[in-house]
Amino acid sequence: MSHQRKLCYFVAVSIDGFIAGPDGGDPSSWWPITDDYIDFIRTEYPETLPGPAREALGVTGRGHHFDTVVEGRGSFAIGLAAGLPDAYPHLRHLVVSASLDSVPGSAVEIVRDDPVQRIRELKGEPGKDIWLIGGGTLASSLRAEIDELIIKLGPITLGAGVPLWGVESDFDKEIWTTTEVRAFPGGMTLLRYARSGDGV
Repeated sequence: MSHQRKLCYFVAVSIDGFIAGPDGGDPSSWWPITDDYIDFIRTEYPETLPGPAREALGVTGRGHHFDTVVEGRGSFAIGLAAGLPDAYPHLRHLVVSASLDSVPGSAVEIVRDDPVQRIRELKGEPGKDIWLIGGGTLASSLRAEIDELIIKLGPITLGAGVPLWGVESDFDKEIWTTTEVRAFPGGMTLLRYARSGDGV
């Protein structure tokens, strides 16, 4: 029986629930990059490293969990600002944007219409799971399609910023099943949650 691909929101979050500062910028500006965190990403989630970081760390493997990444226009703009038209050339890369036309010099697919329908199509295709990188607005619009939350909880508070589900998310209580809690010496806690219901 073939594996049904999951949409996984794999994201760094502050103790007070923010995935980015008020400007929506790169989380690396506030996220504590410790040796154990780098080792964790390199060994367990190497596919989530941008191309230049993979090169710097000597990472060549395709990774264990994801072969596709989906992000919103704001998250994608961070890579563009850094001179990376495709920060994840080792993954199938989709950007949800109604305003972006194309990305010269990259294989990035622009999703202009309903992202829910596109995600459902991707789930029906063979392959590894799908990584939702963010941001919060896209995560909110795809909330019902997210099968797993993988939270990298940092030992830090921000006070203000972009919350997990974006700034305009509706109140909608959902129960998740905790599948993993792992503390790291540098202060990060990895929290994994599976969508409850349907016998999961």
